[in-house]
Amino acid sequence: MYNPFSLEGKTILVTGASSGIGQATAIECSKLGAKLIVTGRNAERLDKTRGLLQGDGHQQILAELTDAAQVQALLDQLHEIDGLVLCAGKGMTFPFVFCTRDKFDDLFDVNYFAPVELLRLLVKKKKLRKSSSVVFVSSIGGNGSYNYGNAIYGATKAAMNSTMKFCAKELADKRIRVNSVCPGMVNTKLIQNGAISDEQQRLDMERYPLKRYGEPNDIAYGIIYLLSNASSWVTGTSLTIDGGFILK
Repeated sequence: MYNPFSLEGKTILVTGASSGIGQATAIECSKLGAKLIVTGRNAERLDKTRGLLQGDGHQQILAELTDAAQVQALLDQLHEIDGLVLCAGKGMTFPFVFCTRDKFDDLFDVNYFAPVELLRLLVKKKKLRKSSSVVFVSSIGGNGSYNYGNAIYGATKAAMNSTMKFCAKELADKRIRVNSVCPGMVNTKLIQNGAISDEQQRLDMERYPLKRYGEPNDIAYGIIYLLSNASSWVTGTSLTIDGGFILK
């Protein structure tokens, strides 16, 4: 059956695949025929992701992407790939007066420097095939939504979106496409940390025209579009998936 979003014959590396958007993306990619290489920091959760993948030939690699030695070990186990989803990251909320340098350094290491360095090394070592696709998982926090307490998090995502565009320009001659997705609030463990009550979450959802937070699959389907041949003329784009939040 004809399907322009098919991922048959593609090998895709997904970072942050042990939970949330990364896990959902890996699972949905496997349903569309891709061979997955999933990586994350938590062995138990990564095993669970691997067990949920459809099809055969998948691979899992435990790695902390802020550790140069572990990144090198990851690269040593990789052959050429057709797709890369840079999903590993974490949140941090502080009023600006408490945004000290150590907090900036901590979040930039995880959210910005680690994925950018992994992409750089994959390109340098010729691990990305021609006509491959790279997708950064960013946020509307780096693309026009400025919520209280998100100065550091938003800065990491703004830097990511900017670098994405430079990479799209520089890698175009290799036929490597580079894009990002910018989700609004998504129901993942990142927001299920008890920082706000259920009632506060319900009130916050009212700020979204579609009156709900996103689910991991909502973002995964946008990522799949960017990985597939259906988006073969799309590069340097930030795809907003936010239930209409930035319209308000």
